[in-house]
Amino acid sequence: MNAEKRVRILFAKPGLDGHDVGAKIVVRALMEAGFDVIYTGLRKTPEEIVQTASDEDVGVIGLSILSGSHTPICEKMKTLLDENGLHDVLWIVGGNIPSSDHPHLRELGVHAVFSVGTPLSSIIDFIRENVS
Repeated sequence: MNAEKRVRILFAKPGLDGHDVGAKIVVRALMEAGFDVIYTGLRKTPEEIVQTASDEDVGVIGLSILSGSHTPICEKMKTLLDENGLHDVLWIVGGNIPSSDHPHLRELGVHAVFSVGTPLSSIIDFIRENVS
């Protein structure tokens, strides 16, 4: 990846979920793949995530959600992304998300949902293929 065209990714753990080992593994894999990754850490609000995404001019927002609160978090994220004009940001979500909830998340604007156990290469390939 050319340094001038490095994709900037914001990766966050929203809500009260305190388990971030998997998120750190994904962040490390993205960094090793040549992406410029900003990891916000645990317990970020949707407001903090969207503000950071705007401030850092990222091309991708990745959320790791294991708490089961993916629907209200993503609904709030959608509102905030719209309010802040972040329509062109690739938005991905991963974690313990039942497949029955994937269609609703996609309706909200989530570009891809990665379940626990997804190969890291699948996430990296998706970003490479879909970032503008």
